[in-house]
Amino acid sequence: MAPGRNARTLEDVRHEIEVEREQLAAAAETLRESVGEATNIGAKLRSNLPVAAAGALGLGFVLSGGIGATARLIFRRGREGETKAKLGRFRFVDRD
Repeated sequence: MAPGRNARTLEDVRHEIEVEREQLAAAAETLRESVGEATNIGAKLRSNLPVAAAGALGLGFVLSGGIGATARLIFRRGREGETKAKLGRFRFVDRD
């Protein structure tokens, strides 16, 4: 390489290293902030509280057998009446 053409001095290399170090520090700080925001579950839950509450209510209803229990309640009420006769497990019902 000829002297004077694209020759980097020691001071140029040190300056480039310092600039790279500052850029790396800024990138690390940005990454820390974004990880902190991503793992802050409490803030996310507070911002979506109505949706989370509705989801929890629906999940609790399904897990407690709510669909089957509600269907049994609705369909049983429609079949109630006065039992006129019974033979084994069968009943003859008067449903006015």
